[in-house]
Amino acid sequence: MNSPLVTALAAALFHFLWQGLVIAMALAACRNVSPQTRYRLACVAFFAMPAAFFTTLFVFLPDAGTRFSVTSNTSALLAGASMSGGGTSGATLFGLMQTATRRFVPFWLAGMVFFYVRNLGSLLALQRLQRTGTSAAPAFWQQRVQRLAGEMGIASAVTLLESVLVDVPVVAGFLRPVILFPASLLTALPASQLEYLLIHELAHIRRYDYALNLLQKAVEGLLFYHPAVWWISDVLRREREHCCDDVVLARCPDAMEYAATLVALEQGRPDLALAANGTGLASRIRRILNKPAQPRAAGAPLHLAALATVLVAVTFVAFEVPHPLVAQNSPQTATSPWQKWLIEDVAYIIEARERDAYTALQTDEERRMFIEQFWGRRHTDMKPEHYRRIAYANQHYGAAALPGWKTDRGRIYIIYGPPDEIDSHPSGDASGPPWEDWRYRLIQGIGQNVTMTFRDTGRNGHFEMTKDPANGDAPLRNFRK
Repeated sequence: MNSPLVTALAAALFHFLWQGLVIAMALAACRNVSPQTRYRLACVAFFAMPAAFFTTLFVFLPDAGTRFSVTSNTSALLAGASMSGGGTSGATLFGLMQTATRRFVPFWLAGMVFFYVRNLGSLLALQRLQRTGTSAAPAFWQQRVQRLAGEMGIASAVTLLESVLVDVPVVAGFLRPVILFPASLLTALPASQLEYLLIHELAHIRRYDYALNLLQKAVEGLLFYHPAVWWISDVLRREREHCCDDVVLARCPDAMEYAATLVALEQGRPDLALAANGTGLASRIRRILNKPAQPRAAGAPLHLAALATVLVAVTFVAFEVPHPLVAQNSPQTATSPWQKWLIEDVAYIIEARERDAYTALQTDEERRMFIEQFWGRRHTDMKPEHYRRIAYANQHYGAAALPGWKTDRGRIYIIYGPPDEIDSHPSGDASGPPWEDWRYRLIQGIGQNVTMTFRDTGRNGHFEMTKDPANGDAPLRNFRK
């Protein structure tokens, strides 16, 4: 498997821990709304989850960064932090977390395969139910189903089959929907109660719930490891049943008789879930009779989801060993050529996502290929020009035991190249210590006639930047090329 792809997958899996939790919390805040509205909100929340996952995956794929600017202010600041000796930088910490999540990628793939194989088995079993132990329902009920379907605006022809293998009504199929009806119910229940059940199943067909349930299963398999996915999926199934119940009550407003129908259907099945997508029969009956259950803390499932999210993150980070590219005791010292390339050679031009991907690599061959691709994504002349600037900065701007590339003047020279004009006062003047003004006619993203001021306040040859053209007299923080 391509290592950059594994790195991007690890980042997407890790970021989805908090993304999924935020989406679930947003849905939990929408409580006092109708079942139809809550169902729509649950659909938006549920399918926002794979959207967030794949967006993150795309962002962290190595080639995705080519459309952005080569120079990243964030990466420069983080590089400076890692070289200043102040401890592990945020980028390095994230790199460790991302590397830790790489351990989870094989388990995620195995889990995804398991759920998809299980779902495929369930789908095949449902297909077999349509062919085994079934017979055409009596003509009266066939005609009744077609008349109800027409009244409900269902364009597809709906087939009603009696089945000896199902205990509850089940909808199967999308283009050619089939209702599998327990054979025993056709003689055990009154005609009015049978009609209630048929209307409920036809409501599922009219709402395309079978197709939506297939998509729901696909998302569950993809993001199975996050508790918030299962919680929102449960909300979807529950509200889906409520919506279909409301369709029944709108046509046949005898709530007591409909509730009695569901009770009769449940006899002998304490964990019954009505139809293929049903859940929570007891709560549905209470809702139909307008007798809601005692209120529960709506945030309880989210508390569990948050706890599980934290536990997953902490577990994978806790078991992560120190990465060979991270100098644990001396961040400012490069312990290998590969680390030197990261924290010295390209400290000011590498993007944050590239830094994270590089720190997650495991072998020297992966790092060599990454470096080749890094320069390959940039202008042909950039590499020799970049190293020329580093050499010039080290030769002319070193001071106070700092190599030139670490100084403010060296950093600006490496990022933006030689200034168009330099106003130098090496001895200072009556107003203050030695200073220099560097003027650039144009810096893309900043503007024209940009001036940067450096002052040697300690009179030791170490010039520090004091003028930010965007914010006045303050240290430079927001320059981007």
